[in-house]
Amino acid sequence: MRKNVRRLVLGAGASTIALAVVGAGLTVANLASAEAEATAAAPSILQSTVHVGWGTQNGGTSGGGSAATTTVTSASALTSALSSTAAANIRVSGTISCSGMLRVRSNKTIIGNSGATISGCGFNINGDRNVIIRNLTFRGWGDDAINVQESATNIWIDHNSFTNGYDGAVDIKRGSDFITVSWNHVFGHDKSMLLGHSDDNASQDRGHLRVSYHHNYFDGSNQRHPRVRFGNPVHVFNNFYRSNGGYGVASTEGAGVLVEGNYFENVDDPFHLGEGDSGPGTLVARNNHFTGSGSGQQGGSVASIPYSYSLEAASSIKSVVSSGAGAGKVSL
Repeated sequence: MRKNVRRLVLGAGASTIALAVVGAGLTVANLASAEAEATAAAPSILQSTVHVGWGTQNGGTSGGGSAATTTVTSASALTSALSSTAAANIRVSGTISCSGMLRVRSNKTIIGNSGATISGCGFNINGDRNVIIRNLTFRGWGDDAINVQESATNIWIDHNSFTNGYDGAVDIKRGSDFITVSWNHVFGHDKSMLLGHSDDNASQDRGHLRVSYHHNYFDGSNQRHPRVRFGNPVHVFNNFYRSNGGYGVASTEGAGVLVEGNYFENVDDPFHLGEGDSGPGTLVARNNHFTGSGSGQQGGSVASIPYSYSLEAASSIKSVVSSGAGAGKVSL
């Protein structure tokens, strides 16, 4: 029986519940009872798994699962917890000031308590798998805030906020695969999300870099939302783009990007083919909403999306995403 994943948004500022619905039997009449049932049966947020996008493939993404939970309040404790080879659920409390890139090993869920902030450093997922990062504010990082590389797989980056860092907020490269980037808020920052390391890295990246970007709020950030090389299909849906000075989405070096159901507000260049010295990829755009924005450039075809998803009307995305994206918007 085919399973459809539906996302129910419970009003501005409320938590968002992902409902896995078997068949097509969910109606408005029984929505409230289904919500109550799902809430009662749901595991702890630390045991949540990705419900939509490429992160559901290849066995899914469950992070630390039912492993023990530890709370960290210092850079040394965070570094130790992230680098352990054992599965773990890690709660971050308060502001942790750090530098460099902290290695994150496999089978980890890292989630911020209310107001949790990572200041001055970033997370490096280097060849590991099954990692969830949620509800953290990253600011002032000196390299990348989150770097996913060297064939890392099954990563879920959800409901985080990113501001005022040096390089990428979320960079994914070097053969990494099966990743969902959802409900994040990027503001006061230039280079948001790079997908694909460089033009000469085709042998490692081609056939990989399958990533879903959905319900992210690119809030006055400048470029790379995302900038894509080689990955096909890359799925960019139901995101809110506001006043991006450079561009929204770029498809380059033979990538295939599906851009659908997004809301573009005051974005002169919503999406295009090629970027800088990188040759063009392909891009299919459909069902997007434009206000005070250009029409974008598209061309070619994109491989089919293999997972089920529910596309929200693009006209509703500004309200849905601006109220729901970023740290502090998930129920703890």
